[in-house]
Amino acid sequence: MIFTIIHEIEGRVRIKSNSISKKIEKNQIYSQIKSIPFVTQVRINQTISSSTIEYQKDKRDLVLKSLEKLELKNEKLALMPTDRANPDNVLKAIISLIGSKTLPPSISMPLTYYTNTPVLLEGVDEFLKKGFTSHVLESMAVLASLIGRDYSAANTTSLLIQIAEYIEESIVNESNNLLKQLVKPNIDKVWIEKENQEIKIDTKELKIGDIVIVNAGDTIPIDGSILTGEALIDEASMSGESIPIKKSRGDRAISGTVISEGRIKIYAENIGENTATARIADYIKNSLDSKSQTQLKANHLAEKLVPVTLILSSIAYLSSKDFKRVSAVLQADYSCALRLATPVAFKSSMYKSGLDGIMIKGADVLEKLAEVDTFVFDKTGTLTTGDLEVTDIISLNRNWNEDKILSLAASIEEHYFHPVAEAIVKSAKEKNFEHMNHDDVDFIVAHGVATEVENRQVLIGSRHFLEDDEKVKFSKETDKKIQELSRAGKAIIYIAYDKKLLGLIALKDEVREETESTLTKLRELGAKKIVILTGDNEIKANELKKELNIDLVYANLLPEDKANIVKELSKDSKIAFIGDGINDAPALISSHVGISMHKGADIAKMASSVALLDNNLALVAKVKEVANKTIKLIDTNFKTTVTLNSIILALATVGKLSPINTAFLHNGTTIFTLLKAIKGIKLD
Repeated sequence: MIFTIIHEIEGRVRIKSNSISKKIEKNQIYSQIKSIPFVTQVRINQTISSSTIEYQKDKRDLVLKSLEKLELKNEKLALMPTDRANPDNVLKAIISLIGSKTLPPSISMPLTYYTNTPVLLEGVDEFLKKGFTSHVLESMAVLASLIGRDYSAANTTSLLIQIAEYIEESIVNESNNLLKQLVKPNIDKVWIEKENQEIKIDTKELKIGDIVIVNAGDTIPIDGSILTGEALIDEASMSGESIPIKKSRGDRAISGTVISEGRIKIYAENIGENTATARIADYIKNSLDSKSQTQLKANHLAEKLVPVTLILSSIAYLSSKDFKRVSAVLQADYSCALRLATPVAFKSSMYKSGLDGIMIKGADVLEKLAEVDTFVFDKTGTLTTGDLEVTDIISLNRNWNEDKILSLAASIEEHYFHPVAEAIVKSAKEKNFEHMNHDDVDFIVAHGVATEVENRQVLIGSRHFLEDDEKVKFSKETDKKIQELSRAGKAIIYIAYDKKLLGLIALKDEVREETESTLTKLRELGAKKIVILTGDNEIKANELKKELNIDLVYANLLPEDKANIVKELSKDSKIAFIGDGINDAPALISSHVGISMHKGADIAKMASSVALLDNNLALVAKVKEVANKTIKLIDTNFKTTVTLNSIILALATVGKLSPINTAFLHNGTTIFTLLKAIKGIKLD
């Protein structure tokens, strides 16, 4: 953008540019300049092609360089404060009102016209672009007072309009800002290597190709490839992997993940809005523009009621020939409260949910969730913890007790990062196991591990590995014990010592502590049916059905089976599907509302409508409660708005309210409704 500096003081510059023209929507210009790093405030005057920009005092050069690179264009952007939502206009209206009451008519009349002309011109401009709207009605109300030479009423009306506009716009912007806080980057400074020196810079100053240095405990701020160093990286926030992953030169580093141990240097490939975390953040930002059916209906009703106000104002004039009455009627409009209260209520609920660890990707999601009557759960990692626990240790050799068998297994498995191995090691550590010396461990993929202890071969793994591959014999008595453990829904690990079966270790994925109470709460909130989908066998699935009082269970399922069942159930019900795995993505997409668990795979989070940011199943019940109460709040606000404004409109039409009284009551009602909406819901 080519521009000229007209005036400048520290922290503020006023520029003139042909790019700031009426060819581009004013809110587009505002949003694009406001998005420049370090810019804090923007005011636009398209009439003279200028803009006043406030910025952080020590960032002048960076701001001006960004302005030079800026290419203004029309695109879908965030809401900007309107001219009416300007504190300067409120001040002008106050001065004009005081003048109309204290100054002689020769001065107060031109002052009144000067103050109110922008309001009238905006009304004409909006009428030409959009037809009759609430803003047009307000401008007509001011005009009616001017025609009737009631300058005090015109100025009072204008002042109340300006104050209400400012408060309303501030509330809407505040609800947007609350949501944006949830995704605001928390990495302000980063270390980079430049000319063989390590320097600290603002994250916003990062460039593609910079070498970023990340130490233990730090969050990775960019996406890129590791150049040097080695580290254990906790990627649970992105992939759901609970175990830190060892990474070194050539491996991929993802933004938002955390260095548990080590130090690495990363070549920055994706920065800022192009990083993985920024793309996830876009879910929330995009939700600011999404409109629910409830909001669309409110907007439609508001548009339909504008002609009603016009007709009543005409009736008021024909019956009284009084412009004061006309002005009063024109101000008693429904539009503002109907249009604004609904999105503000949705955004307030979304913000509060975010603070509680629930990311809701749009107002329409809350609306759909309020309709849900059937909750379908994946089993493993959703209703259960997904973390295996050792439940039984069975010795098949009188010389080996349970603790000794566990110590043997843990000594070997501690080198193996696998859920089964971790569960065995965890159980052994709780019993203060004694480490047994062994030779190098061989890992046989999808089978188990093999090593030697005191020159005797030790095998740990599946029955297929021991019996078929290594020819270890199983007795009939052992088979009976195996069947008992299997019927109880337990996984079994087999241990052989010196070619003989030594013992069994049984493990089970435990039901979450909060599962039962969550399902009970869901039924209280309107769930008519609870369903489980699982790839487990029917024995395990039915055991869980009985334990949790589940309505329906589908077992032995493939990933595509889950999506098909969800589609089938959706024919008669509104479905919410809750899952965590890659294989759950099709079902998440197929459902009315998809909810992904915190430790779920990245693709599950991408496919879901609601992402849980905390590893707590109770949040499923909480988000259902949020949805129910939000819709109830919106319905209450809607009825309140229609009832109060109808009363005000009726009284104004028959001449029982002056323009000033109508303005106070109408704008007061609107502000009250908006404040109630942003205060939002109260959860149990």
